[in-house]
Amino acid sequence: MISTHDLEQLAEIELQKEEEEEEEQGSSRGYPLAPSSGNACQDMSHPYYDVARHGILQVTGDDKYGRKLIIFSSCCMPPSHQLNHHRLLEYLKYTLDQYVESDYTVVYFHYGLRSSNKPSLRWLREAYREFDRKYKKNLKALYVVHPTNFIRIIWNIFKPLISHKFGKKLTYVNYLAELREHLNYDQLIIPPAVLRHDEELRAAQKGGPPPPVKIPPPRPPLPTQQFGVSLQYIREKNNGELIPPVMCQTVSYLKRKGLKTEGIFRRSARVQLIKDIQKLYNQGKPVSFEQYSDVHVPAVILKTFLRELPEPLLTFTLYDQIQDFTKVESSLRASRCKRIVESLPEHNFIVVKYLICFLHMVSQESISNKMSSSNLACVFGVNLVWPPKGTISLGALAPLNIFTELLIEHYHTIFSSRCLPQQFSDMAV
Repeated sequence: MISTHDLEQLAEIELQKEEEEEEEQGSSRGYPLAPSSGNACQDMSHPYYDVARHGILQVTGDDKYGRKLIIFSSCCMPPSHQLNHHRLLEYLKYTLDQYVESDYTVVYFHYGLRSSNKPSLRWLREAYREFDRKYKKNLKALYVVHPTNFIRIIWNIFKPLISHKFGKKLTYVNYLAELREHLNYDQLIIPPAVLRHDEELRAAQKGGPPPPVKIPPPRPPLPTQQFGVSLQYIREKNNGELIPPVMCQTVSYLKRKGLKTEGIFRRSARVQLIKDIQKLYNQGKPVSFEQYSDVHVPAVILKTFLRELPEPLLTFTLYDQIQDFTKVESSLRASRCKRIVESLPEHNFIVVKYLICFLHMVSQESISNKMSSSNLACVFGVNLVWPPKGTISLGALAPLNIFTELLIEHYHTIFSSRCLPQQFSDMAV
């Protein structure tokens, strides 16, 4: 039986061995590079700016199943003498505290962890103790990308402390392409050093230059397609109906059955079930949410529909205006929000008004469902708008969430100037 002390020594030796092997191979990897400044926090007023500025942690929207996606990149960690690891732990908790009431997923990019920037094992133990049940319960998946023997030794050290249930959430990912099976790969913020490392691993595996990652060519959509097609396409294929059928059916069901459900929109559903329902919709077959007896199923379907639109509901055009929104004085933000929304194309405006009207209704039941306009904004903000290229960085979430919160909280004021068509007037509250 190997003692914990021996395992710790073995872990240190393994890490040094991995570094020496890289040097012997003459790898171009060298010391890990920091991410581009666009992905790191630029706000000097951030309470943890000293840590956040390195871009170690990113929140990049949702995974394929509506769960918040949080990324930790080891290669962004500076040498230990330049980073206060106690502050790093506080920053991790500060960030996670905003999301742990909902289901979430963590991606850990291991490449770039060195003897020079590695936290101590004592710190790791402290971190594991600090992240109590509140953090572990709603963590649905942990992907460890580019694992090494060091990672496996560390896992053995902590194994006595880790429950079997938590252990089942761990997935080792040897190559980045494998993440496509589980996540919206294009939403990931992947440091350049990690991308280069992945290319080198694939080249070494094949004994030559890495093959291009094969992405199947897009298929033409079915006439009945509902997910992954534009609002205009859905309207044309559904007799000119302005509100997509998926939205009509999920909202209608949730109004009847889910308004008082605690944590509505914060929980995920079985992955295969969501895929099966999407398939039914795309094939034009009837969907009855009554048969699933779970209000979280239509809630996830609604979020998934919004997230898979080719262009976000609030359009690419408005992304920069929404990002600059927090520069406006607080007392003027509601009127500014109103002007931004009024600039939407008419069809988008109608659909946005329909959705926000419903979310306003949900927020009115927050005593029961615990979903205030602020909580709803954290869930829906990233599903309403995203940049035309790249992904939403952690720093970009704050203005997005504030904007969405105002939409919900001041629904009557912001959407008063343009009316829904008569058939949707019963949605007004």
